[in-house]
Amino acid sequence: MKGIDIKLVRAYVTLAEQGSYHRASQLLFLTQPALSKQIKMLEERIGYSLFIRGRHGATLTDNGSQLLSKAHELLKSHDEFSEYARHLLEAGGEKLVLGFGISTFHTVPLWINAFRKDFPTCEVSIKNLPSGVQREMLTAGTLDIGFFRMPAATGLASKVLYREKLTLAAPSSYKNEEMNIKEMLTVYPLLHLSLSASPCLAEKTNQFLITNHLNAEPIAVTDDMSALLALIAGGNGVAFLPESVRHFLPPGVRLIAPDLDSLYWEICVAWNPKISNPYRDEFLRIVKAHTGKNLM
Repeated sequence: MKGIDIKLVRAYVTLAEQGSYHRASQLLFLTQPALSKQIKMLEERIGYSLFIRGRHGATLTDNGSQLLSKAHELLKSHDEFSEYARHLLEAGGEKLVLGFGISTFHTVPLWINAFRKDFPTCEVSIKNLPSGVQREMLTAGTLDIGFFRMPAATGLASKVLYREKLTLAAPSSYKNEEMNIKEMLTVYPLLHLSLSASPCLAEKTNQFLITNHLNAEPIAVTDDMSALLALIAGGNGVAFLPESVRHFLPPGVRLIAPDLDSLYWEICVAWNPKISNPYRDEFLRIVKAHTGKNLM
């Protein structure tokens, strides 16, 4: 069956509701012959009659009655689509897309809150994305601002915000304060986020294990940070995480600073200076005000 013009569906629904070609044609601003032609076109497209025309107007056939509810749904979806498209046009592109990672869980939401107070009509979208994906999206113009591990890609502007450190998240139920990380890894399985969810963290964990000659095989258990922390709180294992997770640790989890050679990396804010976006620039001013970093 060929595609059906939405105006034919609207003609069918209006005629079904009015039961009269005269009243329906007036509501649709059509002549009665034009309305009859539209109904006939729709019937030809779907392959069966929708109405029985008589002295008392138009009466739905059995098939016409059964199809009516679906036609109402189709019109509603079409109207909602049109309304949303109009809203985007009137908004004039007032939107901002941000990317962030584990290390900025505790800061980016605060900056978004400050931004929305100043620009309530701008739609803010936030995405938890690996560093590599953010770099690609910034370059392609599908991301306005990224917060991720240095370095930034060629052609992007960036500014280091702070230095991150790798720590071990362990169950609080384990009370041996003297136990070092090497011994801890013999007591608990080493858990981590899936590679697709956090490739950077997996890379840092592996680097830490190699540098310190630790014999542990990380187990990918989830792609969700909250689920990983819940597993640790339940005593299911330990995990190497950025030190900044201290801002949202659940009860039952504590952080242990590495007693071995630790790993540090820099977290930056980055954007594409070749693309103009005044809302992006306003958001960067808020980041500057909160961090003291000269971004622009």
